[in-house]
Amino acid sequence: MQVQSTQIDVKRELRSLLALAIPVILSELGWMSMSIVDTIMVGRLSAEAIGAVGMGNAIYYAPALFGIGILLGLDTLVSQAYGRGDFDECHRWLSQGVYIAVAFTPLLMIVLWAAPLSFPYLGVNAAVSQQTSDYLRMLNWGTLPLLLYASFRRYLQGVKRVGPVTFALISANLINWAGNWALIYGHLGFPAMGVRGSALSTCLARVYMAAVLIFAAWRNEAGRGHPLFADWPGVVFARILSLLKLGVPAAGQIVMEVGAFGAATVMAGRLTPVALAAHQIALNCAAFSYMVPLGTSAAAAVAVGHAIGAGDGPRARRAGWLAMMVGVSFMALAAVVFLLVPHAVLVIYTNQEAVVSMGVPLLALAAAFQIFDGIQTISTGALRGLGETRVPMLANFAGYWIFGLPLGYVLCFWRGKGIIGLWTGLTLALILIALVLLLQWWRDSSRHTLKAC
Repeated sequence: MQVQSTQIDVKRELRSLLALAIPVILSELGWMSMSIVDTIMVGRLSAEAIGAVGMGNAIYYAPALFGIGILLGLDTLVSQAYGRGDFDECHRWLSQGVYIAVAFTPLLMIVLWAAPLSFPYLGVNAAVSQQTSDYLRMLNWGTLPLLLYASFRRYLQGVKRVGPVTFALISANLINWAGNWALIYGHLGFPAMGVRGSALSTCLARVYMAAVLIFAAWRNEAGRGHPLFADWPGVVFARILSLLKLGVPAAGQIVMEVGAFGAATVMAGRLTPVALAAHQIALNCAAFSYMVPLGTSAAAAVAVGHAIGAGDGPRARRAGWLAMMVGVSFMALAAVVFLLVPHAVLVIYTNQEAVVSMGVPLLALAAAFQIFDGIQTISTGALRGLGETRVPMLANFAGYWIFGLPLGYVLCFWRGKGIIGLWTGLTLALILIALVLLLQWWRDSSRHTLKAC
């Protein structure tokens, strides 16, 4: 009878997890699709344009995702409050997240505006440098709506209102595609802006996404008889500090990870434009498959947080392991695709044979780290649901910056392996990080289970 009850609990948890994870996964795929659309649309310009957009995005997202990462504390605090049934507390945490988003925006914009000044000292290929600068500085204007979108998204996910997030991202892709078509190539009477047009289109899509989620949050609060802005709390520094205590390490983890791939892109920029384009396209492919475990990770953070808020340690552990199963299964499938049909994947992005040929072995390396990427991502989300954000930051710092990137640099430039050597270092780093975080999740979730007994 106990076994049957456990099976029913597992099935119920899996259904609940998938009900949350599938819309979030679709949202993450929609998020990634915007970058892919940008890459594909400028891909008809030149290899230099592909490299510029890739490098611009890589540089932009290191500081921008630090701002988004600080808001990840909302995952823990909103979901745990929701698990306790304290809906007013969810609202209060949202307000403090918005204040943090507004406060960090000017700091991030200054850093991003200054980033191109470093290009001459980094040895970035001259053919790519100016276009990257143009793209990055235009994209910078979308930083505030991006952080507002992130604040309201974390709130809506924490209270199980994920539909508006999915709708916002899918519909924003249509806006971005139309904007790219009009602004890159000069259709509908607009000037042909090249890579700057692609960045402007992305900014407009972000404004739209933020507006949709603000409206959705307003509707959610109004439905409970608590108008969102009529009862908006002021700044509460104790709450801000609680958010930052969770969010800063989470942001650090994201910066360590995204910054590592950004640094790898800058290193690739010292090679030929073809090598940089192949690197960017292969990275886009790996990032696209990564969106599924990333979405599952967000769902795991919420599901684990709900269970912890309700004081149910065994349910929290079960939710984390089920999320791991879902994410790893998909990544195994992605690895098979990258290994068996790499050429078919690469020609979606470009018809330049030199770029495709160089991209094939990169996709083979991407296949090697797919399962480990899923493990490290979902472990990070599940740990965040428990309130643990420091260990993922430290693991990413050690794995990428002490081990993987130095190894990749040596293989790439000193041993003459080129872009393959760089990717080998990143692959080994991912494997190491995944094993560390999996062990941490096993230990922490076991401790919470024992507490509940």
